[in-house]
Amino acid sequence: MSILEVNFQHQFSSGFKLDIDFKVDHQITSIFGASGSGKTSILAMIAGLKSPKEGRILLNDRILYENWSKINVPIHQRRVGVIFQDHLLFPHLNVEANLKYAIHGHGFTKEQPDFDRVCNILEINNLLSRYPKSLSGGECQRVAIGRTLLSSPEALLMDEPLASLDDRLKDSILNYLERIIEEWNIPAIFIRHNQSLVQ
Repeated sequence: MSILEVNFQHQFSSGFKLDIDFKVDHQITSIFGASGSGKTSILAMIAGLKSPKEGRILLNDRILYENWSKINVPIHQRRVGVIFQDHLLFPHLNVEANLKYAIHGHGFTKEQPDFDRVCNILEINNLLSRYPKSLSGGECQRVAIGRTLLSSPEALLMDEPLASLDDRLKDSILNYLERIIEEWNIPAIFIRHNQSLVQ
C-alpha cells in the first residue's frame, strides 16, 4: 500500500522542468542526482515550502496539493517532517527544550512518539541539558532527528542529512534512521547527490 503519492510538474524560470511521478511505502526511498537536478525542490514541494505548477501530492489518502481543486495544505498542517543537512537547532535552547519545542501546539490527534523512547532510540538522554554549540555534528543531527520525530510526522524528508559528517558518523546516523523507521513505521525520502549511500 502506498503511503505517499507524488505526481507533479513544475517549470522553472531557467527553463528547467521537473516531471515527477512516484509512490513511497513504509521504507526509505532514495533520490539521487547532480547539483541542480531538482532534488531539493522535490522535497520542498512535498513539504509545502514551494508549490508545483500542476499535479497532486497525497499522504495517507490526504490531499496535500492538487492544482485543479485549488488545494494547497499549509506547511504546519501537512504532517511532513524535514531533516536538513544543517540541523537548524535553536542555539538559545538546550537539547531538551529543542526537542520539546516540536511537541507543543501541533494539535494533532494521532498518538505522539514517546519523548523518553525517542531519546533512548537516538541515545541523546545524556545531552538534554547541553546547548547546540557544545555538541558535535553527529549529536546535533541526532537531536534534529528527534525533534522532527516528536512533531508526529506521517512522512520524513531528509535533505542530505549526512553531508557534513565523516564516514563513521554517517554509518551511525544511518543506523539511527533505520531504527526510527522500523520503530515508528514512517516512510522516508532520502536525498543524496550520488549513489554512495543509496543501497
